[in-house]
Amino acid sequence: MAKSKAPAPLPKSTPPRPVLAMGAAKRETRTQFGAIPFRVSKTKKKGAKGIEVLLVSSRDSGRWIIPKGWPIEGMAPADAAAQEAFEEAGARGKVHDRCVGLYSYSKWLDEDLSLPVIVAVFALEVKRLDDEYPEAGERRRKWMSPKKAAARVSEPELKQILETFTLDLLR
Repeated sequence: MAKSKAPAPLPKSTPPRPVLAMGAAKRETRTQFGAIPFRVSKTKKKGAKGIEVLLVSSRDSGRWIIPKGWPIEGMAPADAAAQEAFEEAGARGKVHDRCVGLYSYSKWLDEDLSLPVIVAVFALEVKRLDDEYPEAGERRRKWMSPKKAAARVSEPELKQILETFTLDLLR
């Protein structure tokens, strides 16, 4: 009986490459990158640690959302999400490369035309919250528990991501 060959070793992982959305037709599904800015905080229960997430208001309707945006040429997805968190919320910190979830929504371009979008979500541990940032005059921002944040967003899949968001996801 012939000996079986050992499987070839897996290639070493490479850093994430930027995602380009060039060439997509007008109505094809598009990709965005979003951030869940979070901080570790003491809860009211005898100094136990909990987390709070930062939501921002949308510019058009004022509803609560997470910072998100289109791919940025030359940036890895997690870094693009971190850039959006700064531009929309003034949040700066350590972004985690691991995607914590995906959700979909329809981006309305005008009254009659919407575009299907899939958002890859990354966690951003906020180390600093700037008062001056590009969209400061256009949005509100608010810290809340993941459970409260889930109750305030509209997208069902994002609700689930927020409801299940824990520090264990980042390990």
